[in-house]
Amino acid sequence: MPENMLGTAAIVIACAAVLLIGVVKSRLEWLLNILMRSILGTVAIYFINAGLAGIGISLGVGVNPLTVLTSGILGFPGLAVIYGIGFYNFL
Repeated sequence: MPENMLGTAAIVIACAAVLLIGVVKSRLEWLLNILMRSILGTVAIYFINAGLAGIGISLGVGVNPLTVLTSGILGFPGLAVIYGIGFYNFL
């Protein structure tokens, strides 16, 4: 009987380890995704501001933690929301 329990415990521990590795990988992938979108969103804000200033529109969306997180979490729709709010304030 103890051999069966030892084998069962080894299988349970192995399954738990595999699940834990999957969760950690998923979280790391999720955080990396948000980080990359935040960086690309910040670069996009910079170039959109420069492009708008070049044609004479001073919308002036700033780069701050709120805009970086918005673009990081929401992606392109977040940028659209940021510039939509900026355009609304511009009117």
